[in-house]
Amino acid sequence: MRLSTVILPVHRWSEGGREAWQRAEELGFHAAYTYDHLSWRSFRDQAWFGALPTLTAAAAATSRLRLGTLVTSPNFRHPVTLAKELISLDDISDGRITLGIGAGGNGFDATALGQEPWEPRERADRFAEFVGLLDRLLTQDVVSYAGDHYSAHEVRNIPGCAQRPRLPFAVAATGPRGLRLAAQYGQAWVTTGDPKVSNGGGTSDDSREAVRGQIERLGKACADQGRELADLQKIMLTGFTPDRPLDSVDAFVDFAGRHAELGIDELVLHWPIADSLFETDVAVFERIATEGLAQLAAR
Repeated sequence: MRLSTVILPVHRWSEGGREAWQRAEELGFHAAYTYDHLSWRSFRDQAWFGALPTLTAAAAATSRLRLGTLVTSPNFRHPVTLAKELISLDDISDGRITLGIGAGGNGFDATALGQEPWEPRERADRFAEFVGLLDRLLTQDVVSYAGDHYSAHEVRNIPGCAQRPRLPFAVAATGPRGLRLAAQYGQAWVTTGDPKVSNGGGTSDDSREAVRGQIERLGKACADQGRELADLQKIMLTGFTPDRPLDSVDAFVDFAGRHAELGIDELVLHWPIADSLFETDVAVFERIATEGLAQLAAR
């Protein structure tokens, strides 16, 4: 089991931003991610900075911590420009970048560029084309492509990623088409659980059963691609299930153990943000970061 965190880009770099990323490294987290949105839910009318510039600054301020997005989506990104930025970021970080990538949703990002939100089928079509083209752009020196939604004309991406053949993709997906993409292109898979469970008043047991089903379907998608389920790291972004793993070290250890039994091998905890839905006792959070996995291993 690996333990990571996600640091939302809500602080000016000189007023707590830099310190959060450096503290994440000091605490021994495997990775620190950030959301890639233009704004997000209850933070819409508050400070919110760009993901890729934030990760670039974090790369310069740290030396061991893996860094990445949870998650980037096609809502306001284009594969051609995104690939160039990712190659640059992977170089600056000396190969410490993971790209979390998902289909996106119907939140603020979906309409920020003036378009109507995409229907589910179009969103899935765009996601498939986006991931496939991005894979080519990050692994080939020269790419031309004409698709239904995206195009590239003699695009050069030299020298490519610092990580070879490219930086890893962590594909967020629960539906059949998304799981196929995870099995085809992913080095990792990401889940937040099943929103129907949390929004519908389900229990922790219901949530774990839903995750178990997701992993079973992922295994079938991997088999269809000639891959082993074990080839993919299985990441869970916490904070969206009925559980409360940040209440105490014991609560975390119980949560982590039960999800490790399902096959989850990386848990991502939200960095504490005062006066928000991610408000957490900082002392407990840091004890979980430094003691939680050792206590889990000792069980």
